[in-house]
Amino acid sequence: MRDLLSLERYSTFLFVTVMAVVTLLLSFWYTWVIFPFFAFAILTIVGIRDMRQTRHSILRNYPVLGHLRFLFEAIRPEIRQYLIENDQDEQPFSREQRSLVYQRAKGAEDKRPFGTQEKVYEAGYSWLTHSVQPVHFSDTDFRVMIGGPDCKKPYSASLYNISAMSFGSLSANAIKALNTGAKLGGFAQDTGEGGISRYHREPGGDLIYEIGSGYFGCRNDDGTFSPEKFAEQAADDQVKMIELKLSQGAKPGHGGMLPASKITEEIAEARHIPMGVDCVSPAAHSAFSSPRQLMRFIAQLRDLSGGKPVGFKLCIGHRREFMCMVKAMLETGVIPDFIVVDGTEGGTGAAPLEFANHVGMPMIEGLTFVHNTLRGAGIRDHVKVGAAGKLVSAFDIARALSLGADWCNSARGYMFSIGCIQAQACHTNHCPVGVATQDPLRQKALNVENKSQRVARFHANTLKALGEIAGAAGLNDPSGFLPYHFMTRRGDGQMTEANDVYNYLPIGFLLEDGDEHIVYKERWARASADSFAPPEART
Repeated sequence: MRDLLSLERYSTFLFVTVMAVVTLLLSFWYTWVIFPFFAFAILTIVGIRDMRQTRHSILRNYPVLGHLRFLFEAIRPEIRQYLIENDQDEQPFSREQRSLVYQRAKGAEDKRPFGTQEKVYEAGYSWLTHSVQPVHFSDTDFRVMIGGPDCKKPYSASLYNISAMSFGSLSANAIKALNTGAKLGGFAQDTGEGGISRYHREPGGDLIYEIGSGYFGCRNDDGTFSPEKFAEQAADDQVKMIELKLSQGAKPGHGGMLPASKITEEIAEARHIPMGVDCVSPAAHSAFSSPRQLMRFIAQLRDLSGGKPVGFKLCIGHRREFMCMVKAMLETGVIPDFIVVDGTEGGTGAAPLEFANHVGMPMIEGLTFVHNTLRGAGIRDHVKVGAAGKLVSAFDIARALSLGADWCNSARGYMFSIGCIQAQACHTNHCPVGVATQDPLRQKALNVENKSQRVARFHANTLKALGEIAGAAGLNDPSGFLPYHFMTRRGDGQMTEANDVYNYLPIGFLLEDGDEHIVYKERWARASADSFAPPEART
């Protein structure tokens, strides 16, 4: 099968090579054939060069044929302008968004001429309010210290890190390139729930160890949590934080299964699972079933890790359930060091269409709700909040910071930086650029040294742009962004401050009597630290 895949990918190159030989032989009898011979010979040389170069994965996997993609990209502005589409039409990421990442990753020109293509007078258009006294930043290595009062080893995190993507979903070379880039740029890579692989460890970049319901890397033979194995993993100096995954934006409330046929020795090693058996990720955790038990589990993880920052990630579903967790924080005194809010627009994981399109709360609303609930409970200052979900530009990051995020994560943005072309074949094992595949031949096209440099450049240039946009707003630090810095065009054509919709609610309001903010208070009254179930379902 692997040989057939190789022939399929190299078919064009093999064809022109064979034709070069055939036309050379025919030229001894037919003089005019010398001209097609030169054409095929040149294409053969191009193909050999494609397979030897390290800049473009698509050309290494598809020599000669891969040039058609770059040809279409070159002539596309004219085709698009007169015949087809504009830069904003493609989904889930537009050509404009992808081009921005590619340009910043390569260190190429990221400016554009001739004004915006945004429809600035249509509903939904957003913009940043700027100052007549802008500020210049000489240092754009923006950081946030993560670790509450009970944390013994706080972590100084970059404002822009690599979101959760597991080895197994991504190739070995992709993981190595991302972690090497994180090491070069001084930021962190979230391991995803698939455990810490040898490809995470080799480069030595900072890791956020994500623990999902399968407890990969820290599980007993029956799939339950193993404190001893977790302590061993968490003791590694490379692991800077521990993230408990309650749900993810791509498919919240949905488990998963990795068929036995796709489990390699390296995946089994990282996940601590046997070969030849389907690997199941349950929809729910077995280590806890109530808000109080969740907080006790977080305290246990913090203790077993030697005091490293411990938090959890979720996509908001039933808002009351998150309030149950916050009540448990208040009643147990166990407060996580951080919470990552993933929006339903997040999506590196393959998911059923109904889940991808219609399950889970979008990041903006989820982030606003989490931020205000923590403020209402009076513990926002003790918990750092991260945001994830389609954040690839400085404007995206700035808006998330204004709504309450302390830092941001991106998965697909960093995938683009290592060559992802949005082929959307991640679940087929046929990724054309070697990013999301376990096929050794396809992933070999992804050159770790070259792509890791792009990862580091994308991070650095995005933070530089964040500094520029914060400076334009007259801020001394991006953490100063607030909702009133952003305006939005309403459906009636009028403009409104984001502060009118996504405003910060008063500190401690959930603990006080009164009829203000009744939507929050009604759910707060129905929430219990003892159960995630609604009052009418509790026994």
